[in-house]
Amino acid sequence: MAFFTVHVMAFIFGILGNIVAFLVFLAPVPTFVKIFKKKSSDGFQSIPYLVALSSAMLLLYYGILKTDANMIISINAIGIAIEMAYLTIYLIFASKEAKMLTLKLLLLFNVVGYGLMLGLTLLLLKGASRVNVVGWICAVFSLAVFAAPLGIMRRIIRTKSVEFMPFTLSFSLTVCAAMWFFYGFFLKDMFIALPNVLGFLFGIAQMLLYMIYKNPNEIPVTKQQQQKEEDPKLFTTVVDGPNITEMKIVCDSSTGPSGQININHV
Repeated sequence: MAFFTVHVMAFIFGILGNIVAFLVFLAPVPTFVKIFKKKSSDGFQSIPYLVALSSAMLLLYYGILKTDANMIISINAIGIAIEMAYLTIYLIFASKEAKMLTLKLLLLFNVVGYGLMLGLTLLLLKGASRVNVVGWICAVFSLAVFAAPLGIMRRIIRTKSVEFMPFTLSFSLTVCAAMWFFYGFFLKDMFIALPNVLGFLFGIAQMLLYMIYKNPNEIPVTKQQQQKEEDPKLFTTVVDGPNITEMKIVCDSSTGPSGQININHV
């Protein structure tokens, strides 16, 4: 068991985290194939990709500041390239209004905001202090990103529909959070481990909601409803002022061949 040292376990979970995160980065590919075929990005938003780009840029900077953080550097460098490709395709096929909004947000957050953070931390901080401050910035940003699905979860509970939350994506994000939690845990890096605890818990909650609401609520079918479906002619609707009453027409064969008709309220 001496082989499974702390650093070996961190390396294993780092590799697994890279693989799962890479697959998560590729999840929007079908969306952009659709955009490319339609030659239009109408109906799609660029904000998720701007947020993902910001997150990858922050974590890349954090990984560069740390020592022996190749796992963090590699996946986030790949993530930046992928998100930039997504945004390029989006901008090519976006309407003028959507294009201007995306460029403004890109300039504000990914150029000005990121550049300001980069400049201040490089000029005002040194050594471990710089790493800790950037680590806290990454952790807070990651927590905000992980908390974003709360709106979708509320919508699922309200509408009892999982249309806007694919199970495979929730599952992938949960596994990804677990891998990076263990990576941070074995390296004693709380800036990586702690946000992924929240990410894991939210992922579990999303999957539980999916299992609860994956099938529409079935309304119990009464005997009368079943009979109505089998033969609608046996039912009639009577309007009495503001009240609408459905009645069942029953042929009572016991009264003789004439078939007396009784009307019973359902």
